[in-house]
Amino acid sequence: MEQFDITAEEEEKILKNVFSSLEPLKLKVISSKAKKKEVIFKKIAGQFEKDKKYTEMDVNGILKQIYPEDYSTLRRGLIELGYMDRTSNGSEYWLK
Repeated sequence: MEQFDITAEEEEKILKNVFSSLEPLKLKVISSKAKKKEVIFKKIAGQFEKDKKYTEMDVNGILKQIYPEDYSTLRRGLIELGYMDRTSNGSEYWLK
């Protein structure tokens, strides 16, 4: 996972630009820029509970509410950016 020095001001600006709503969380666009992705996926990871196991269906259900257009990209991004992990067969997901 890349680490960026992101100020609270930068984070707020990014969140305002990529989400149409923060409560409930509604994503407008997935940015291809690494710094923006970091902010987006950190915010999305906050929708999951620490120490809780999720099925792929549970994860998809949460992500579909945030970005129904491409929730599978969100799921992959959470894994690739190191916010979540899963079993090798994909039967269980959890926050890292």
